[in-house]
Amino acid sequence: MKIFTYCTVLTVWLLTMVSAQAQENDLANDIAVLKAAQEQVVTEEKEALKNEVEDINQRLDNNEITLPEAEQLKEEAAEKRALNIENRLAIIDNKIALLERNGRIGNMEGSSISIGVGALDKDNDRVFGIKVRERGTANKRKYDRRTTSAFVFAFGLNNVITEGESLNDSDFKIGGSRFAEIGWAWRTRVFKNTNWLRVKYGFSFQFNGLKPTDNRYYVDTGDQTELQEFRLDLDKSKFRMDNLVFPLHFEFGPSEKIEKDEYFRYNTYNKIKVGLGGYAGFNLSSRQKLKYSEDGEDVKEKLKANYNTNNFIYGVSGYIGWKGTAVYLKHDLNTIFKDNPIDQRNVSLGLRFDVD
Repeated sequence: MKIFTYCTVLTVWLLTMVSAQAQENDLANDIAVLKAAQEQVVTEEKEALKNEVEDINQRLDNNEITLPEAEQLKEEAAEKRALNIENRLAIIDNKIALLERNGRIGNMEGSSISIGVGALDKDNDRVFGIKVRERGTANKRKYDRRTTSAFVFAFGLNNVITEGESLNDSDFKIGGSRFAEIGWAWRTRVFKNTNWLRVKYGFSFQFNGLKPTDNRYYVDTGDQTELQEFRLDLDKSKFRMDNLVFPLHFEFGPSEKIEKDEYFRYNTYNKIKVGLGGYAGFNLSSRQKLKYSEDGEDVKEKLKANYNTNNFIYGVSGYIGWKGTAVYLKHDLNTIFKDNPIDQRNVSLGLRFDVD
């Protein structure tokens, strides 16, 4: 779990540093663009004045106006263009001052990168919380967005259902055995004109932990994997299976339709929702952690091995929730170990959070 935590912290730090550097570079680029625009303003107004003078001279040649009238028109055109230059340069100077004082403002030319969590992909141009958008383009809402996405996190109690036994007779500590799950899920409305049924799909990393009772730990004997009593008093004995799975749920529940002139949405946040489905995937690793004292010294052992666990993971799962929180149940249909004479299957109950 420490490796996962370190990776998460490192990823967030790197994204933060990249975002900060990108913002700093954007600020310098935006100021450079504005200063170049100042030069362009002078060129444009001078070219416009030249065209106006040529038009006045043509009218004079055609005897449409007199010479004094032509001189008057040229003077007025020159004054107008001079004021245009002054006003347009002042506007740009103000933008530069705002940039230097407050950072980036408004829509500038070029591209921008935003980093975040959740389904803000109004134009389907965000992947895993990272969005690339051309600056200067309007952030226009998509009229009908049938697919959204969310970060998924779950945790709770974990245990084993053993063939012929109840949970009361479990070989594992009820409160000490826990699970965690982290992933990403997409949700798509099934029908065009109603939102009562949605399909939810994605990927998740599952971390299923088991703490054996009675000072025992798992031993791979070659033919099977069994619990045996440890030779010393154990301070901690924990067995963990890490899985990569691909969940699929059918989600039911009411929703509120919000209609605007430019778009419409179905809102399920303040509604009860029920999801039923399952998952399939792969076991990434199995490991065991032991803590005990020997000859007055504290010993920590981390044992990573095959342990005869099933490589293919599949099961059923479901949740019932309100807003972004749900009660979550998952049950592996595959046995934990391949060749053990007694079938054992992992089961978990906890809370699930869908952060969109």
